[in-house]
Amino acid sequence: MGLLSDPNRRRALISLLTRLNAPICVVCYMAGVAWFMGLAFEPFTLRTYMSENAMGSTMVEERFPAGERALATGREFAAHKKKAGGMPVDWLVKTMQSHGLEVFTQRFSRTLPFPDENKERYMVKGTNVYGILRAPRASRTEALVLSAPCTPGDNNNQAVGLLLGLAQYFRSQVFWAKDIIFLVNEHDLIGMQAWLEGYHHTNTTGMDWSPLQGRGGSIQAALSLELSSDVITSLDLVLEGLNGQLPNLDLVNLFYAFCQKIGVLCTTQGKLQRNDWDSVSGYSHAVQTMMLMVMKQASGRSWGDHGLFLRYHIEAATIKGINSFRQYKTDITTIGRLMEGMYRKLNNLLERLHQSYFFYLMPSLSHFVSIGYYMPAFGLLAVILLLRALDLWVQLTAPPPRTEDGLVDPEQMSSPGVLSVLTPLVISHLTGVALYTLPIRFQEMAVEHFPVSETEAVVLTAIAVYTAGLALPHNTNRLLSGGGTEQGWKVLKLVAVLYLAVLLGCTALINFSLGFILAITLVPVAAFVTPHVPKFPSAFVMIVLSPACTLLFSVFFFQELQEMPISFLDGWMLYLSVISQGILDHCLYGSLVYPLIALLVYPCWLIFWNILFWK
Repeated sequence: MGLLSDPNRRRALISLLTRLNAPICVVCYMAGVAWFMGLAFEPFTLRTYMSENAMGSTMVEERFPAGERALATGREFAAHKKKAGGMPVDWLVKTMQSHGLEVFTQRFSRTLPFPDENKERYMVKGTNVYGILRAPRASRTEALVLSAPCTPGDNNNQAVGLLLGLAQYFRSQVFWAKDIIFLVNEHDLIGMQAWLEGYHHTNTTGMDWSPLQGRGGSIQAALSLELSSDVITSLDLVLEGLNGQLPNLDLVNLFYAFCQKIGVLCTTQGKLQRNDWDSVSGYSHAVQTMMLMVMKQASGRSWGDHGLFLRYHIEAATIKGINSFRQYKTDITTIGRLMEGMYRKLNNLLERLHQSYFFYLMPSLSHFVSIGYYMPAFGLLAVILLLRALDLWVQLTAPPPRTEDGLVDPEQMSSPGVLSVLTPLVISHLTGVALYTLPIRFQEMAVEHFPVSETEAVVLTAIAVYTAGLALPHNTNRLLSGGGTEQGWKVLKLVAVLYLAVLLGCTALINFSLGFILAITLVPVAAFVTPHVPKFPSAFVMIVLSPACTLLFSVFFFQELQEMPISFLDGWMLYLSVISQGILDHCLYGSLVYPLIALLVYPCWLIFWNILFWK
């Protein structure tokens, strides 16, 4: 405290920080990146452990015997689905009723803002079918959900068969203290969104759905099952939900514990766990697994039906069966036993899962990185912005230098006008508003005048508005009367640096992965851009580090992490598809990534672009 309260010492500290500002910023940036890369090294991580006593204090014996019958039911479901050309609603209702469940249906419809060319749909209509197994030993105030999406073709038929098999088996047990809801949803996330909105009496997306005729208790946890083969080699746990939300870590621990107990091969991000962490290849494998989780979480999209449960504070995950032709094989009976064990443990819960972590990264299923370990990596990047803001503040408050004649340079004395600072801010954010609103609003006009589809019109309009924003410095200078002052760009940069620091800090608290990736690319731009650096090399670097190019590089990097490299042309097409999916996810499910980039991140980058071309 004496260092800050003593004026002389405070001035000495500020002088030191401003004199060594650039070297300290470089060191902080390198330290932040090195810290993050070191998180995947196993001695720096924590082993997973069960924090919830209600799930860890008791043992259960799994006895599910009906794997073959579940496969037969799955084949019967596939035949009826092919005959009906979609969800076989009548057959599902009849089958669930024969298993002793209370069965209900929900119809829903949704018109997309523009066609989803990936799944070839625009007018979406469907029906959800769900059956409720009432708890025989409790007051029926709580519930668990087991869901399986009804997907086109031959996908996920085995999951529906296993769901019905588990429903029949659970009906014969008497120890259930919670309602169990068996849900078969149509049109994947759209159907799940309709069911969750109907269950909780909310409508945040403007979807049309019929009210639910039957409800269970308050949902405590949910699992979504995806199986598309009679023989499974491993089970992959999908965690990433909407806007980067993750389930409580105890749900991951529960899955991993039963996989170890029953002897099922389990993965995360499709990567097997390795024990040679002290080798280069073992560390590289852990980094690859962790980076896949970071990229998926940063996308803000839901990577399974479970992702929509998380917004209702329901802990959920997707269990996906993988058949990669390894020597190790797992039959449906074993998977049914694993599901039975997990639900019997969840049945013991006395309250919602809350004892373990909600913010974490996972280099493997047996190790995790908590928020206390990975936040310093972001903090080292954020401190660069504070150091640059301090340096600019000192420059602005320092007395102007005098010439040899003892006179003060009039350019240094002139204070910036309010208009010179507000104009770039207003134009930047108006450009962001245009980027957010125009792509969907102008799709019909673009289709009429150009030979493109609605989806292509939306994406190309977004790219056109984004590119037009590069003309911001020219438009700003036309609106200003006279050129800007030396003090003017410093005030503007001070505002922009603090703006970016608050923006990245808030983003990292909600979605660390997205905040960290944006910090990696935007912090160097914010730290070193001035009107006095070489224009064209700096402009090239700024464009490379812009949000659009960051997304393009992320597409190729994600494919490399999945060991599925693609050509530049295929990568460009995938890039355009990612943009359209990002806009659709925002319109359909409320993903925040697209409005965040369009309304806040891109305008902030445009302010620094304006500083580079300051006159």
